Amino acid sequence: MEALNDTDILSALKENAENGFRMLMAKYKEPVYWHIRRLVISHDDAQDATQETFVRVFRSFRQFKGECSFCAWIYRIATNEALRVLERRRGARLSLDDPEAGVSNLMADEYVDYSDLEAVKLQKAILSLPTRQQLAFNLRYYDELEYDEIAAITGSTADNVKANYHLAKEKIIKYMNSTD
Repeated sequence: MEALNDTDILSALKENAENGFRMLMAKYKEPVYWHIRRLVISHDDAQDATQETFVRVFRSFRQFKGECSFCAWIYRIATNEALRVLERRRGARLSLDDPEAGVSNLMADEYVDYSDLEAVKLQKAILSLPTRQQLAFNLRYYDELEYDEIAAITGSTADNVKANYHLAKEKIIKYMNSTD
């Protein structure tokens, strides 16, 4: 099957909402779920936030103005949903600059193979990062997005995203090389 094009998805959503939604889900359901899951950790929370993301995308796709890529627009909605979940869990206002926004311990069910100690340590390293660094790292490393797309998602600049990504990478390397 040929890879789905965002322009085709938008056209399909406008012409036949049901068909367009199927195309949207075929392309973005899994990557959006994993993006959210890396932030909220819990499978149930990730499923709820993913579902709400696609409800919001579906309700507002006609408002998409093309100021950023469709992908970045979807990820921004997904990121906001993930932050809402974290905010509800903490019961306080959450900021992207809050170093406590990350989950300090792994509460995952099947997210991490606990027999792979390196994978566990990597997840702990990522979760120890401030939220902006965590987002920059996850979106660049796992989702392979460009800095300008990440900037559109996080409401930042490409230069700030690069700085956050490189700080995150250095902190992760330091954490991974520690003996704890």
